[in-house]
Amino acid sequence: MKKSLFAIAAATAFAGAAQAQSSVTVYGIIDAGWAGGNTRNLTSSTITSTGPNQRQTYSAFTTSAEQSSRLGFRGTEDLGGGDSAFFTVEVDLNPTSTTTVLGNTRQAFAGLAKKGLGNFSIGTQYTIVHSQVGATDPGQQNNMVGSVIYPHSGGTNASSTSGQDSGIAYTVRTNNVLQLQSERMAGIRVTAQYGMNNADRTVSSATTTSGKSNTTTWGAGLDYTLGKLYATAVFQNLKNESSTITSTTVATLLTSMVNATSNQYYVGATYDFGILKAYAGYINRKDSSTLNSTNFLSRTAQQIGVRGFATKTIEYWASMGNGRWQSYGASQPTANFTAYQVGSNYWLSKRTNMYAIFGSSQTSSTSVSSGAGASQNSYALGVRHTF
Repeated sequence: MKKSLFAIAAATAFAGAAQAQSSVTVYGIIDAGWAGGNTRNLTSSTITSTGPNQRQTYSAFTTSAEQSSRLGFRGTEDLGGGDSAFFTVEVDLNPTSTTTVLGNTRQAFAGLAKKGLGNFSIGTQYTIVHSQVGATDPGQQNNMVGSVIYPHSGGTNASSTSGQDSGIAYTVRTNNVLQLQSERMAGIRVTAQYGMNNADRTVSSATTTSGKSNTTTWGAGLDYTLGKLYATAVFQNLKNESSTITSTTVATLLTSMVNATSNQYYVGATYDFGILKAYAGYINRKDSSTLNSTNFLSRTAQQIGVRGFATKTIEYWASMGNGRWQSYGASQPTANFTAYQVGSNYWLSKRTNMYAIFGSSQTSSTSVSSGAGASQNSYALGVRHTF
């Protein structure tokens, strides 16, 4: 009897210890406020029945101006011997919706880590370019007009296409991705990604198309920390093939990313001067048709900025940049663009702040910028709470 009681007590103690070694964190962001702005095209010749308006102004109570609202679950478990398991599940929150509060998947992956070596994870994840832009962006990837590295044009930055969220400047996230990341050694950390979702169908039905439908992703980069300096350089390649589509033009490259290859690279750096932090970034994206290599669309941009605290509770940032669209194909359109943004946070606590943001952008042509206005201004006042 005593042995049975001892065994039960030991098993209970072991279960309690195992449970204590694992943890799950619920986290999220709620961002709500008022936003407004205006857009204007260059000439009436750019207007079509389905194209952008000549001039538009807007004003609304809305959400996610400074940071996208979200709900997430993050867990870790100590496996012993320096090994651990981890997972993240994160979805969009739609505070202004009366029907669908939870939105699209932002991240969903699981992985293993080894102390002294690094970790790997598999699932839907941010691309390495997006992660490094987040580390070197003075506006911290807010959703307002005014950034040439993480641009917005009166809507969301990315729309999902075949498992790849294709933003204007770079791809934000992909699914079916394996990521490998080393621990930081001598200030250097290396990250690599590989993703695939491939199929080749043979069918007998006359109404069903056979052939390939392949999506592949790979990328690599490193970041370096030395005192107050942080620097990064990353590259990623994304390819999407579909036998059901027989042509890809310059006009559809950016919007569809089907039968196209996208090469994207980014270099960025920050330096903390104490009273403020300085930022610099350069990005290039080139989308090419896999069916006709002479059709391609390239976007290049560079940006500088600062961020700091004027007082213990008042934070500020400012950025400015320019860039150029270049394409080859039908009519070979080009465009130059500039943008700037200023913003401020008033911190009520470590988790809650009020914000004010103003941004502006100007484009020399609307023919290659996916319907964006030739000039845009946007502004927002709101409150953000993190939990």
